[in-house]
Amino acid sequence: MKNKFKRYSQNQLARWLLFVSGWKLEGDVPDLKKCVIISAPHTSNWDLFFGFIYKMYYDLNIQFLMKEELFRFPMNLFFTRIGGIPVKRGQKNNLVEILYQRFTQKDNFYLVLAPEGTRGKVTKWKRGFYYIATKARVPIVLTYVDYGRKVVGVGPVFYPGEDIEKDMSEIMNFYATIKAKYPDHYSYTHD
Repeated sequence: MKNKFKRYSQNQLARWLLFVSGWKLEGDVPDLKKCVIISAPHTSNWDLFFGFIYKMYYDLNIQFLMKEELFRFPMNLFFTRIGGIPVKRGQKNNLVEILYQRFTQKDNFYLVLAPEGTRGKVTKWKRGFYYIATKARVPIVLTYVDYGRKVVGVGPVFYPGEDIEKDMSEIMNFYATIKAKYPDHYSYTHD
């Protein structure tokens, strides 16, 4: 009963936030036990806010990477509770292997990543999400925050193939019409 009430409360709060902000949700949450979810564009802290509305509405148990500096007491308690995984930026830490291990240890695991890696301007997307999905043999779910249409959505489920260049081009094509909060910070290319 308690979990049902919690889900109902979260859903109602999400509905209210959508109504007040004038935004809407679109797309269906895929019925998957494990996946890498990419979210783009990522040019503003508001992207996280609208992503969490989607999370609350559908009561999704997601995990996501955040810079380790944000995990100071008491915020570490909050960020851990909502699914944050601290990461030391600027050093080699074999994240692909670490996250692959998390996929193998859990029955259900939704990992959300921003391929841009930061809110600031980047020239190319990072490929870590692709390598993690390939190694863990899980699909990639394409999600977005479209400021042009005021929509938070879930796009197609993408299954990585043998040709990373072809796959990255297909993924980038999906995002070609999505409008960022700060378009001059958004890159449509990959490394």
